[in-house]
Amino acid sequence: MRLLLDTHVLLWAVAAPTQLGKRTRERLLDPGEQLFVSAISSLEIARLASLGQVELASPVQAWCERARRALNATSVVVDEAIAVEAYALPGDFHPDPADRLLVATARVLGLQIVTADKRILAYRAVRSVNAKR
Repeated sequence: MRLLLDTHVLLWAVAAPTQLGKRTRERLLDPGEQLFVSAISSLEIARLASLGQVELASPVQAWCERARRALNATSVVVDEAIAVEAYALPGDFHPDPADRLLVATARVLGLQIVTADKRILAYRAVRSVNAKR
């Protein structure tokens, strides 16, 4: 499977893996899974660190690079197709720009998004995996 990690899943996978469900932890360690991390997650992590809401063991860019390497995840840039899709999502989806970009990334690239966000899990226009399972 090709899995896009939501920002909190990336943070949990590196710093608090017990926050993830057993099946999710196993999948993240499975070499048969392809993991992806959006540049938007780096933006969110940088914002959280600047507000003192998360503490990182190293500067944000180094932390994000190490996290991706530790998980053997591929970085995904936000290109024009993803940016446009973020505000062309079908149906009713909440207005958070970061979540819209993550969902758009999953849709454009044909990925499943791994998340514990109930709004994303309930949104039927994207394939999702409950990170708590």
